[in-house]
Parts: sequence; structure tokens; C-alpha cells
Amino acid sequence: MKVEQIQRAMSVGVIGGLGAIGSADLYAKMTRTAARTVGKDRVKVLFGQLAFDDADMAGAENAQTNTRKLYVFDMLRDFEQRGTSAVLLPCFISHTFIDEVQAEIGVPIIDMVAAIRSHLAQRLPKLQKIGVLTSSYVRKKALFEKYFADDCELLYPSAVMQHACLMRAVYGTTGIKNGYLDGESIDLLYRACKDLLDQGAQVIVPGMTEIATVAEALSARGIPIIDTNQIYAESALSFQAEQVGRSFKIGVVGGVGPAATVDFIEKVIRNTPAARDQDHIKLVVEHNPKIPDRTDNLIGDGADPTVAIYAACKRLESDNADIIAIPCNTAHAFVERIQSYLSIPIVNMLSETVSYIKKRHGDKTCIGLLATSGTIASGVYQQAVDQNGERSNGHGKFSMIVPDAGHQAMVMDVIYGVQGVKAGFVNDDVRAKLQRAIAHLVANGADVIVLGCTELPLLIAQDDKFAVAGKRVPVLDPTEILARRCVALASPQGRKTA
Repeated sequence: MKVEQIQRAMSVGVIGGLGAIGSADLYAKMTRTAARTVGKDRVKVLFGQLAFDDADMAGAENAQTNTRKLYVFDMLRDFEQRGTSAVLLPCFISHTFIDEVQAEIGVPIIDMVAAIRSHLAQRLPKLQKIGVLTSSYVRKKALFEKYFADDCELLYPSAVMQHACLMRAVYGTTGIKNGYLDGESIDLLYRACKDLLDQGAQVIVPGMTEIATVAEALSARGIPIIDTNQIYAESALSFQAEQVGRSFKIGVVGGVGPAATVDFIEKVIRNTPAARDQDHIKLVVEHNPKIPDRTDNLIGDGADPTVAIYAACKRLESDNADIIAIPCNTAHAFVERIQSYLSIPIVNMLSETVSYIKKRHGDKTCIGLLATSGTIASGVYQQAVDQNGERSNGHGKFSMIVPDAGHQAMVMDVIYGVQGVKAGFVNDDVRAKLQRAIAHLVANGADVIVLGCTELPLLIAQDDKFAVAGKRVPVLDPTEILARRCVALASPQGRKTA
């Protein structure tokens, strides 16, 4: 699902509290900028601020930012829950760790320094020397170097000017942060600007949102300074959400059943090409073993699990999952009922299994299905075969057979029996029963077997050359196939085709 440009979205949030004067100035400029848009492109501007105990000298070279990071995360999370389309973060200090918070949040943060760079590239393309007025902390973190160092020379005030003029003008007793937007603070900033101009700066860029609030006063004194808050506000109107990348996340409806959930996660991990922890895929699991039994509902008078499955999917959706996996074959009988009410896709394990057969075993025309009686009665596998089962040569479709009554009872005992898999029994006796059911299907013409209940692969792993009754028959694990597909979708190439 592609996100439209921000001007067509509902709202833009402005995070306040990190510098009351700077964030208020940005909010005012964003509101005026948004007011100039008309019709369906109109932008709703939201402002959010909580109590934040900012340090007296937050921009000091060795300042601690942990409290600031957590505050930014909480504010972003709040905007995300309010359905905000994108967020403006008017704090250069916070932009030194923007990647850390963006990786953990779904709502995109509009990059302030990138907006400034884009503005200068369009308006002043021949710039060679840029003077930057920013805090000692941001200078130490080399934030502006990440955006400009390859194109031009960045100039900063001398050490004396940095501390005696710039930092004092913002953080001093009569500084901008304390509400003094004229007088001594302007004089001090003017001196810092002159220092940059003497070094050859062609334009002055405020790297503190407080300085942007007095850009007009400095400009009146002949300083070639830009208003970075206004530039940041205007950038929101052309921002595209897909410009921001975040970690792909697989959502898992777990607990159906519990052991199968663990098995699926293990298979995702095993199938992920990774050399370190950070190479693995983010997972969020809504583990709810209280979801009513799917088979009891499909073939009896058991409670309807539709709402419980839907609620689990909505929680995964709220937690920024990109796709949803349900490692339960029978639960897929309820997927069609809820998919249209979700904004993210459920990766259909049954369809993926049939596609796997089509690609890897297209010459195997008869599929033997071992599944719960509920899955069989629902016809969901037959539906997947009918929809996706065209043979590679284009002639005919796959056929499907299921066990007779006696062997189906054996399969149900393997799954639900007192000493079955759901009860925690994974041993040779249970495995032998499953193998007899497989042999029964092969004897009746099956030339590929689908272990269509996620408990069954806990007994027999996927084997494309499984030997039974002197015949090699592929025995396929839909959980394995689903895990591989989810891993593929999480790859950069997979995201483009999803």
C-alpha cells in the first residue's frame, strides 16, 4: 500500500517542548504555510508538547541526550497513534539521532537538514562556503557534514565566538531561550555572523531553531541569513512518505497453536541470511492462545474466532507490521472475512503452498492433503488449488485428495488427541500414525503431500524427496513455505513487488 504525498494526507504534527520558542515559531510558520493550500491538498497542522525538563545548556559539547531521545520517541508515538501522516521535529540536536527513533516508529519524520540542503541547492546552486550557527553538541556530532561536506566548505565561528557569542546568545541569561529576542542576543549573534562572513561565508544557516526566530532581525542588519524554520515548514508540502525508510516488520498472529508459532518464528530466523543480530527481520507477535478453536467452529458449534483473529491483526497493524503471517492452516478459512478491513496484507499460507507446488513440482498433479477436519470442510485448500493451480503447461488443474474417514480420524488424533501434538507429544508413536496417513494418500494416488496443519511439521520436516512405500513423494510444510515467503518479502527487492 503506497502512501500519497503529504499534501494529500490528513495532517502534519509539530513536536514542541524541545525549545519552546523555536517550536512555537515553526508551528506558526507551518500554520500560515498550510493555510495557503486549498481544496483536497489542505494540510491539517497538529501541535504536541509534554512537560520536558530541558537542560540549561542542552547544546553543550558533552551534553547528555538520553532524556531527549525518550521524549522524542514518546511524542512520535503519540502522533502515530493519532494517525498523523508525518512529523516535523524542530530540534537540530534531535536530528543527530533521528535514525535511531525513525527505525522504531511508523510515522515518518521530515528531515530538517535535508530540507535545508534541498532549498540551498535550488536557490543558491553555486554556493561554495556556508556559515553554520549551531550548538557545540551538533558541531561535535558533525550533523551538517553528513549533508553538505561533499559539495561545499562548512564554516563555523571561532572557539571564542562559539562560546562567548553564539552559545551565550541562545542559552545565556538574556538569551533567546529565555525569551529575549532582541537587544544583547541579536548583538551577540551579529558578531558571530560577522566572524563567519570574514571567513568567506556566502550564506549563514541557522543550526538552532531559536536563531531562525530572529533571522529577520539579522537580515535587517545586512546578514545573508536564511530562515530555516520557514524552509522546514514549506518542505512539508512536498514531502513524500516513501522517502523515509524504516525497518520491515513481520506481524505474526500467534497462539494458533502455541508450538506452531514458535516453529514458524524459528523458520523465519533460519531462512534469513544474516551475519549478525541486526541482519535479522523485526517481528511482532500477538500471541493469543485464547482465540476460539477454528475446527470446532467450522465443523461444530464452537465459538466464532473471526473477531479474535481480526483483533489480533488490528493490533499488529497498530504496531506497524508491514505484513501479517498466520501460522495456522485452519485460520485461513477466516482470512477472506477480514482482509478488506485491514490496511496491510495477510500473506496467504495456502496460496503460497500451491504456488510452491506449481513452481517446484508442476508435474505432480495429485495433491494429498493432511489437515484438520475443519480445514478440509471449509474447502480453503481446494479454493487455493482452483485459483492458483493451473499447471505450468497450461493444461488442466491439480487435483486434491484427502484421507478416508478412518485415516482422517487418525490425523485428528495426531493433532488433538490426549497424546497428540497440541498436548505436547512429539514422539515416534505419534509420528508413526502420521506416516501411515501419508502412506494411505500415496497409495490412493497422491504424488505430493501437504502437511496442512501447522502441528504436523513438528513431527515430519519438509522433504522434497520423502521416501514412502518405495516411492519418492514430496512432503511439504506450509509453515516453512510461509516463512520463506515472508523473508523474501522483507528483502529490498521483495518490498518493491509486495
